[in-house]
Amino acid sequence: MDYDLAIIGSGTAASVVAGRVRKAGQTVVMIDHRPLGGTCALRGCDPKKMLLSGAEVVDQAVRLHGHGVAGDTRIDWPDLMRFKHSFTDPIPNKNEARWDKAGVDVLHGRARFTGSNRLDVAGTTVSARHIVIAAGAEAAPLDIPGNALMITSEAFLNLERLPHRIVFIGGGYISAELSNIAARAGAQVTILQRGDRLLTGFDPDLVGWLTEGFVAAGIDVRLGATASSVERSGDTFRVHATGPDGDIAVEADLVVNTAGRRPALDKLDLAKGDVAVENGRLKLNEWLQSESNPAVYAAGDAASAGPPLTPVSAHDGHVVAHNLLNGNNRSPNYQGVPSAAFTLPPIAAVGLSEAGARVLGRPVTVKCEHTPGWFTVRRLAQPVSGYKTIVDPETDKILGAHLVGPAADEVINIFALAIRHDLTVADLKSTMFAYPSAASDIGSML
Repeated sequence: MDYDLAIIGSGTAASVVAGRVRKAGQTVVMIDHRPLGGTCALRGCDPKKMLLSGAEVVDQAVRLHGHGVAGDTRIDWPDLMRFKHSFTDPIPNKNEARWDKAGVDVLHGRARFTGSNRLDVAGTTVSARHIVIAAGAEAAPLDIPGNALMITSEAFLNLERLPHRIVFIGGGYISAELSNIAARAGAQVTILQRGDRLLTGFDPDLVGWLTEGFVAAGIDVRLGATASSVERSGDTFRVHATGPDGDIAVEADLVVNTAGRRPALDKLDLAKGDVAVENGRLKLNEWLQSESNPAVYAAGDAASAGPPLTPVSAHDGHVVAHNLLNGNNRSPNYQGVPSAAFTLPPIAAVGLSEAGARVLGRPVTVKCEHTPGWFTVRRLAQPVSGYKTIVDPETDKILGAHLVGPAADEVINIFALAIRHDLTVADLKSTMFAYPSAASDIGSML
């Protein structure tokens, strides 16, 4: 089977490349050993956000209890899971129909390189002028005894029954998000984080306020706790760890590995395709093209060129498609890419951190405030709210913005727009935002 383009993966990046290249008249085959749709739509951000919908309602009802809200609001986990399935289950078939209509061939099976322009897909040989690796990312295994006893975030998002005691190993955004969902659904939750704080990709001051909210919600956060083993006795697991005060042992009904993710490259036989890898990542040039095999490009989490975010995957897909169709003359631009952890409340960031701004070697203006007393926050009885903004006083341009609190995941997009398009503090302050909305607080943050 000969094609102009073979794409490994069927998620956001793969879909962008396939659509653009096929529209240009080239022959395209999409290859995936899993149902079509990719991580975000089927196994990550979207199903997580569906479950979060229930957790948000419970969280708000608890906070407003005694402030006009009465009664017991709780999550019915099987019903919430059915709600999630109502979104995720139809997606693969819709994608099959979409690509059939577009004239993109689909092969189901695991792809592996057998040559620089050749793949084997479950016994079928595919050759192509170009190959795009958009296989996404996977949970990084924890190299400790009992690692096979843990589940990943993907399995958590498909639990038909929520166990009572859950231990999350790791303190990144996946752990932070899923632990909030589980706690609001009534589980007894423990987080074991080997570092000295959660969410190391976000501002430490804001993470401190957010962590206080975790604890207030009943989440047992153990910092400086390095997991060493997991053992099982009947239906009970015991997680062993080493902490600042010595050995730790936590019993659980479920243990979730949320210690990080890595590009899903291991089973592609990249060496047979002359595709170079360094430290677990593809060696790519500025065009997202393999440095060792010019026939191969990569996009999204598999490329690991930019932040591991769905909008970045889409951006990478457009860059790769452009370079395939027009020659290498476009490189990705990751300026002003916002990130958010959908905790309760959410935390978000864009641009430079305070530490990153300090190393610029020129003066910066940093403004930081804990804001539970602001009207837009107080009306929700939310004690966790604050911001930190970083501005270049010479140019009046915004270098970074860090938010935690209600609607932080939405408001951060306005700061992202400002950073990506070089808007100034004066530009934002002169903008009239709807009041009283979360965005109307932006002027007070600058």
